[in-house]
Amino acid sequence: MNESPLFTRREFLRATGLVAAASAAMPAFLVRTAVAASAQARIKGFQDGRILVVVQLGGGNDGLNTLVPYTDDAYRQARPRLALGTDRILRIDDTVGFNSRLKGLKQLYDDGLVSVVEGVGYPNPNRSHFRSMEIWHTATDSDKYSRTGWIGRYFDACCSGEAEPVAGVAVGGERPQAFGGQRGFGVAFQDPASFGWAEGAGAARQENFRVVAGATRPQNDTLDFLRKVAADAVISSDRVREAVRQYRAQIDYPRDQFGQSLQTVAKMIAGGLDTKIYYVSLTGFDTHANQQGTHDNLLERLGNGLAAFHADLRAQGNADRTLIMTFSEFGRRVAENGSGGTDHGTAAPMFLVGDRVAPGLAGRRPSLTDLDKGDLKFTTDFRTVYATVLEHWLAANPAEVLGRDFGRLPILRP
Repeated sequence: MNESPLFTRREFLRATGLVAAASAAMPAFLVRTAVAASAQARIKGFQDGRILVVVQLGGGNDGLNTLVPYTDDAYRQARPRLALGTDRILRIDDTVGFNSRLKGLKQLYDDGLVSVVEGVGYPNPNRSHFRSMEIWHTATDSDKYSRTGWIGRYFDACCSGEAEPVAGVAVGGERPQAFGGQRGFGVAFQDPASFGWAEGAGAARQENFRVVAGATRPQNDTLDFLRKVAADAVISSDRVREAVRQYRAQIDYPRDQFGQSLQTVAKMIAGGLDTKIYYVSLTGFDTHANQQGTHDNLLERLGNGLAAFHADLRAQGNADRTLIMTFSEFGRRVAENGSGGTDHGTAAPMFLVGDRVAPGLAGRRPSLTDLDKGDLKFTTDFRTVYATVLEHWLAANPAEVLGRDFGRLPILRP
């Protein structure tokens, strides 16, 4: 690679301040570059209009107190304090029900808009938050490592516009590892109003702007990279703010951060932003102690937020082209611990929400007696869910994205 003698890529990113902060003035050369690139992106953008919203439940969600096997004696024996009684269950059938705080999700389920995949995990599970989340983000085997994420590889394979910085948008301020790819599609921010290019001040920044603007040497990889990063910052911030300006609230959202993040996504969808995948997080699920109240409150936020979001999409006319998929890095152990909580475990359910899901229960429920050292044995590899979504929702070749072929599940309708 041909590095500029004046600065490296990393030094440029640090010195010029490519951060999520508003700026009224943009360097003229960036505006010119951005306008041209933006026109290209709008022509080459995704054509089918389908959107995936990924919801990360950070910390390890307790699947057994989310989708509750309330008639299983082994459940009550393993959890003498944490087991939920029938008065705290929203019944699905004679064996299982939702936690009663998931009223919003249960209403979506009753409306035929939810597919529940039970027992989702992966072979040789890792109980470290960081490593297990990395496995889910990269879609690798637990003994393999990757510099790219499954969403980033999807963008590399299927995103045709070289200048499409908003192919993926993460609301929350941190770009997820899943977005990692060769071409660097995807942006992250918390508030669209404060997302943009911060030109900043100081001799170093001004000199870097001057060098990039005036550089005329051909075939310089570093300068090409810098121009792309700079143009992406301008394109994405301008288009995001323009999209949310068009939004007119029709639904009352919960005032918590998760609900507000989903409303931010709804604003961008309503505004016609050329984004294929949105990513939002709800954290706090690491319930080692005093689990009940914390977990109940988190599930209430999840259910109410998803219900408001889908109602908003329906009012916009965008519900039929939007699919929501939830996941957590692992479930919890079957037995409660001595602190009124649960420790890191393995398998847990995933939820898919949308007008085109095949509603009901999917996958196979893990046994609560045939355990692996106190943990559930997963019955569905999470990459099978990814493969199904990639093929049947995103029209991609799953093997190209995931590295090899996985099965499919009957969880989506044509």
